[in-house]
Amino acid sequence: MKKQKKTTLLKKTSKAFILISSILMVISIIVLYFYIRHIMQNEVEEELYSRRYRLEHYLEQNEALIELPPVFEINKTEKLGAETLKDTLIYDPSQDETELFRELTSYMHVNDNDYQIIVRSMVVESEDIILVIFLSFFGIIFLIFCIQFYFSQAWNKILWKPFFNNLEQMKTFSIKSDEPLQLEESEILEFSDLKDEITALTGKVAADYNNLKQFTEDVSHELQTPLAIMQAKIENLLNDIRITDNQFAQFSSLQKDIQRLAQLNKKMVLLTKLENQQFKRTATIDFNEMVRETLENFKELTSIPIIFTEETDISLQADRELLQILCNNLISNAIKYCAAEGKIGVEIKKSGFMVRNSGENMLKNTEKLFTRFYRENSNLKSSTGLGLAIVKKICDEYGYKLTYDFESGEHLFRVSFNQ
Repeated sequence: MKKQKKTTLLKKTSKAFILISSILMVISIIVLYFYIRHIMQNEVEEELYSRRYRLEHYLEQNEALIELPPVFEINKTEKLGAETLKDTLIYDPSQDETELFRELTSYMHVNDNDYQIIVRSMVVESEDIILVIFLSFFGIIFLIFCIQFYFSQAWNKILWKPFFNNLEQMKTFSIKSDEPLQLEESEILEFSDLKDEITALTGKVAADYNNLKQFTEDVSHELQTPLAIMQAKIENLLNDIRITDNQFAQFSSLQKDIQRLAQLNKKMVLLTKLENQQFKRTATIDFNEMVRETLENFKELTSIPIIFTEETDISLQADRELLQILCNNLISNAIKYCAAEGKIGVEIKKSGFMVRNSGENMLKNTEKLFTRFYRENSNLKSSTGLGLAIVKKICDEYGYKLTYDFESGEHLFRVSFNQ
């Protein structure tokens, strides 16, 4: 899905203002043009009727034919006709060009004679007046628009300033901070209500986070002691009391379950600390040396061949404990899921850290591989389903890229450090 392009609030409102104002300006100019043209045309026609009236009055008194082309003409005619009003083109010798005139033709019967009275008025002059009015109006409207747009922008910035300042404060807000969120007050009711709601909400979120954090730490701490006591008592029972083989098997199973529960508790505490970003210690770590030490420890615990190759030296700025956990979990995961008669490969290359182990088939649900409590093989009781989830969380903490592939009959986990 294509990501929608974002724009600022002021730009969005400004675009809307410009669009609406432009449409209104165009509509108003068109309406004004036709309105003024209609008025000017009415004025021209009124002038024509006024001239005709004066000519009719003259004709009644003098019965003389006069003409002043192309302004007016009085001609005798054989019959009366209907009054007409039209536009016509006439050559004007004074201007030496053809001009547009508005022409009124009427008829009159005086002393047994029929007369045709023609009066004309030049339309070009009225069009020039309309054009001048139109340009003046457009200039004034455009000037008003520019001034209004400028002051509208400035005023909107003042009005929205508390909102944008509070938004910046929200971006820097952290529930891990002991300092409450400091938001700017506003005279605008809606912004003030928003500020109060955000303050209340962030306060509640921070309080809930601290309560949950404290609860998790307390529960984990309280569980460790009873689990250790239970395990010690079972060991004492196994060592001191004469029990049957069936009882021994049951106690052994119970002991394994307690050990698994203790391991699960430790990993849950570790995940919680990672999510709370409680690992703040950073140092320069010789990653190659750390991997070598880790492999020496594992070689004593497994008979599976482990082949270690290193093409380059890698130094990382990180928490040593977290890098140790990352190495332990990836290698122990390879040992746990290695095929029978298989082998394990550990490599340090420029592209990153790789752990591979022999396998028969590619994992089915690779998208769930790094989620909590997911186990590809549900029959493996010793697994908590948290090892790879912890590795993924550590990689996210430092911006490393963790990937899984199946190549040439081997499961391959790769950590790219992007150095």
